[in-house]
Amino acid sequence: MPKFNIISQFLKDISFESPNVPELFFKQDGGQAKMEINIDINIKGAENNLFMVDLITRVHSKLEKDNKTVFLIESTYTGMVQYEEKDEEIKKKTLLIDVPTVLFPYVRSMVTRLTAESGFPPLSMPLVDFADLYEQRQKQAAEQKPANQ
Repeated sequence: MPKFNIISQFLKDISFESPNVPELFFKQDGGQAKMEINIDINIKGAENNLFMVDLITRVHSKLEKDNKTVFLIESTYTGMVQYEEKDEEIKKKTLLIDVPTVLFPYVRSMVTRLTAESGFPPLSMPLVDFADLYEQRQKQAAEQKPANQ
């Protein structure tokens, strides 16, 4: 794994919404909840080989029966990373795979605590393979490229 240094990491933004509470707590026939989890990564370069890596997460739980929102959590968790690398491809992979792999457990823990403290069963988000996510997005970008030319 390439060497990088996370100077600091912090929660930049968080939103929790549960628009159908307290009715949901008393409703017995809502059916199972389905979960949508979206993850995005945004990188901003700065001077002196410093980069801001935003791990943007959206967790949306809805009832299958009537599509009512159980809860919606949106967060941006950021790592300020110092990293010197001349090879742009290696730099890109490190910032999109290795850094998010380090940041994700903090987001996962935060979502678990937030759901538990909001009266819901604690949600333990599935682990994310950021290398696989990177490869999927590269493949999608390659498939879309000829259509745009």
